[in-house]
Amino acid sequence: MHSSRYPNAAGVLGVLAFSTALNVVAQPPHPSAKAHPDFEGAWSSATAIPLERPARLKDKPYYTPEEAAQLQEKARGPDDDPLSRLETGSVMLPSLRTSIITDPPNGLLPSLTPLAAAAKRDRLERLHNPAAATDMGLQDRCLLFPTSVPPMIPYRYNSNYQIVQTDDAVVVQSEMIHDARVIRLDRRSHLPSNIRQWLGDSLGHWEGATLVVDTTNFNDAGGFYGDAGGMYGWDRNMHVVERFSLIDANTILYRFEVEDPTAYTQPWKGELTMRRASSPPFEYACHEGNQDLPNILKLSASQR
Repeated sequence: MHSSRYPNAAGVLGVLAFSTALNVVAQPPHPSAKAHPDFEGAWSSATAIPLERPARLKDKPYYTPEEAAQLQEKARGPDDDPLSRLETGSVMLPSLRTSIITDPPNGLLPSLTPLAAAAKRDRLERLHNPAAATDMGLQDRCLLFPTSVPPMIPYRYNSNYQIVQTDDAVVVQSEMIHDARVIRLDRRSHLPSNIRQWLGDSLGHWEGATLVVDTTNFNDAGGFYGDAGGMYGWDRNMHVVERFSLIDANTILYRFEVEDPTAYTQPWKGELTMRRASSPPFEYACHEGNQDLPNILKLSASQR
C-alpha cells in the first residue's frame, strides 16, 4: 500500500510488528529434546565383559588396567574359537569391570525360584529336542532378540542401536531383530495390566541429565530361559528400571535394575557403556532366506 494514499499505514504496520514481537517474546519456550542430553545417533554396546563374573575371578569386581589390556588382546586373537568370542573394541573402558552385573556383589545372577527353575529345565529340553516351531528359540523364529528387551544385554555380535530422540519419546531401534522400542516421555502411567507386549511398556522421565526409564507389562512368551545363548529368564511380573547418562559426547553409561519376584529370589543390577558408532546399524533381515526352522525341525525329527 502506498503511503500517500494511506498516511497512517506505516504507523499501523509498525505497531502490529512490535505487538507481534512482544507476543513472541512473551510465549514460554517450547520444550525441546535439545534441552536434555543428546542421545541421538548410532551406538554399540559390544564388550568382552560377560554378564556374569567368571568363577576364577570370584570376589574381584575390577580388572587392573594391565589385565584389561591383556584380555582385550586375547579377545582379538586369531586362534580364538569364533563361537566363544565376544565383540571387541574399547571393550573394558572406562569401568574395567569383570561382570556387567554389579549386584549381587558376587557378579552372578540370583538363584531362580523353584517355579522358574522348572520352567527353565522344560525350556531347555524343548530347545534341544524341538518337535514344533514353537519349541524353538524366539530369535530362531525371528520374533525377538534379547538385545532389544530391557535390560538391553549385549550379545556376541551385532549389539548395535539407533536412537531417535524427540520431545515426546525416545526410540531405541536394535539391529537384532530390527525391533523399535518406544520409550514414552508424554505419559505417566503404564498401560492396563491386561495389555502385554514383547518389549514391555516403557515410560521415561528426566532426573537432571539422566533419562530414567520404567518398564512393566511384559508378556509371558514362555520366558527367555535358555534362549539366545543362555539369556536370563523373565515373565509378566518383570519390572526394569534403566538409567541413561552421558559420560561424554561419545559414551553412554547404561545402568539397570531388574525385579521379578516370580523368577528370581532377589533383585539384581548391572551397568555397561555404549559407545557412539560411526554409521547406523545395517538392516537385519531375519526372515530373508531363513532356513533354520525347517532344517532344525527336520534334523530333530530324524533323530527321534
